[in-house]
Amino acid sequence: MKLFFSAGEPSGDVHTASLMHELRAQHSDVEFTGFGGPHMQAAGCRLLFPLADYPVIGIVQALAGLRRFIGLSKDAGRHLRDERPDAVVLVDYPGFNWWIARRAKSLGIPVFYFLPPQVWAWATWRVGKMRRLVDHVLCMFPFEVDWYRQRSVPATLVGHPYFDELLAQQLDSDFLSEHVGTPDAPVIGILPGSRTTEVERNLPIYLRAAERIAREFPQARFPIACFREQHGALVASHIAASTLGGRARPHVGRTAEIIHASDVCMAKSGSVSLELLFHTKPSTIMYQISKADYPIYRTLRALGVMSAPYITLVNILAGRELLPEFLTCRDVSADVAERLMKWLRDPAAHAETVAELAGLKRIVVEPGASARTARYILDQLVAPGVATRRAA
Repeated sequence: MKLFFSAGEPSGDVHTASLMHELRAQHSDVEFTGFGGPHMQAAGCRLLFPLADYPVIGIVQALAGLRRFIGLSKDAGRHLRDERPDAVVLVDYPGFNWWIARRAKSLGIPVFYFLPPQVWAWATWRVGKMRRLVDHVLCMFPFEVDWYRQRSVPATLVGHPYFDELLAQQLDSDFLSEHVGTPDAPVIGILPGSRTTEVERNLPIYLRAAERIAREFPQARFPIACFREQHGALVASHIAASTLGGRARPHVGRTAEIIHASDVCMAKSGSVSLELLFHTKPSTIMYQISKADYPIYRTLRALGVMSAPYITLVNILAGRELLPEFLTCRDVSADVAERLMKWLRDPAAHAETVAELAGLKRIVVEPGASARTARYILDQLVAPGVATRRAA
C-alpha cells in the first residue's frame, strides 16, 4: 500500500509522524511519500520537499511564496500520476493542500483530510471545496463532525493526536526542580511560537509584558520555549536588549516542562493552547497579524466570513473566553501583563481558572486519536469495495 502525505506545519509534521507509526503497526506493508518535515522522514516517509520548513503566516506571505507552491503542486501532480498512491492524506495547511486535493481528485485517488483546517471558524466558504475535493474529513472535536455533516461533508471523529503525544511525555524532573515558583518569585512561561516569523513578531511584545510584570514581581523568572536551536540564539539577542537580564532564559526543546512548571503563561495562538489545557495552565493567548494583513482580516470578520467568536481552541471548546486572547497588529504588552498579574495577585482567581480548565480537560482529552485515524484509513482502503476512486 502506498500513501501520499502533505503537511506544511511543524506541528503537522509531528502529528503525521505519529500517524505513520500507527499505520505501520496496523499494516506492515505500507509506504509513505510526500511533503513534510524531519519527524515524518524519521518515521520512514520519503520526502519530495521539506514543506514543514516553509510555514506560511498570513495572506501576504502566502502570495510571496506563490511561485514555489505552484511548482510544488506540479511536482505533486506528476508524482500522483506516475506513482498512483492508494490514497492522499492532507494535514492542515489548506491553501496549498487544496491544490494537492484537486490533482488527486482529477486522478480518482481517495483523499482524506487529517487535522482539517478550521473552515468552520475562518473560511466558511471553503466547505464547498471540502465537499468537492475530499472523500472524508477526520475530525478532532465532536462539534466539527456535526458542522461538516450538516453541510453534507462526510466526517468522522478521531480526536486530536496531540493528546496522545502529551500523555506519552516524560518531563525532565531536574528542569522542573530548578523552576519552582513561589508567590514572591513566580514563574511565567513565554511561548512565542514554533516558526521564526512568529518568534520575531511575538517575542518583543512578550518581553515588554515581562518587564512590566518584573516591576511588581522583581524575583519573577521567565523561561522562554524555543522550538529549534536557531530560535535560542534569536531569543538570547532579544533578551540582551531588554531589562530582564538573567531572569529570562531561552530553553530549546523544553516547551512541556516550561508549561508544567509555570504559574501562568503567555502564548501564541495555535495547538499549544491544547497543551496549556492539558496542563491546566492559566494563560493569555495572542495572535499577531501583520499590519498589511490586518485590514483584510477585519474586512472578512465584518462580512461574517470569519464566524468563530474566538481564535483559541480552548475558548471555542469552552464556549467563552476562558483564556484571555488578543487578535491584533498592535502592542498589547500592557494588556497581557495586567491579565497575568491578576492571576498572580489573586490565588483564588488563579485556582478558579485552573479548576475550569481541569473540567474542560476531562471532557475533551481522549487518547487514541492516531490509532483511530490509522484504523479508519486502512479500513477504507483494505476492505473490498469500500474505498471508491472517484472519477473527476
